[in-house]
Amino acid sequence: MGESLFGLVLVVFFAAFFFFNAIKILSEYERGVIFRLGRLIAVKGPGLIILIPIVDRMVKVSLRTVVLDVPPQDVITKDNVSIKVNAVVYFRVVQPDKAIVSVENYIYATSQLAQTTLRSILGQSELDELLAQRDKINRELQEIIDQHTEPWGIKVTNVEVKQIDLPPEMQRAMAKQAEAERERRAKVVHAEGELQASVKLGEAAEVINRNPIALQLRYLQTLTEIASENSSTVIFPLPMEMLKPFLNIGNGSEVKSKK
Repeated sequence: MGESLFGLVLVVFFAAFFFFNAIKILSEYERGVIFRLGRLIAVKGPGLIILIPIVDRMVKVSLRTVVLDVPPQDVITKDNVSIKVNAVVYFRVVQPDKAIVSVENYIYATSQLAQTTLRSILGQSELDELLAQRDKINRELQEIIDQHTEPWGIKVTNVEVKQIDLPPEMQRAMAKQAEAERERRAKVVHAEGELQASVKLGEAAEVINRNPIALQLRYLQTLTEIASENSSTVIFPLPMEMLKPFLNIGNGSEVKSKK
């Protein structure tokens, strides 16, 4: 009785061992790289996978996109400016067998490659180019990293330079430059306004020169504006041209009376 019970327990144990080691279930985004006695035989999944216990070994690989944060890197640009730059790399496994066989740790390898490539590419660019043409730098980084990770079965889909930290003295210099640029634009706008005003004044002078009566009308309009203000005494010059008609009338009346 005791031997039969021991045998039953032993059978149950081996059955459980076989079940937990022989049957694997993979999700839709997972693949299993199967090794039989240390030799690669297949890539399986998703779904139910049956292995031979002790003989087969499976390495599970995720096909989802991995977001890799590249830590800040000290970079000296082409124009000798020391900056700190960090980036983010988006990649995914497209060939699970290569990702397991060709490199020991594909995530760590991709991270190290991204750091060295980031320092190399940004070191060949000037600071103004990094700030103004970030999209171009991102595309160049993505192409280079993807080219190096292709033998590992890794596809780099996107690389983004996330932040560029400038030294404090460079920040102050750029702030002064931006302020000077704003002042320059303001002076240009003011000068253009003065030019347009002088052109309009010249046109007005030509109109007055052709029609002298327009000057008198403008003079009367100015008197009206002055009279509407709350000033007690107003002294203004009176052009003699405005009195000539009245003087002519007076002279004409005297001549008639003498006759």
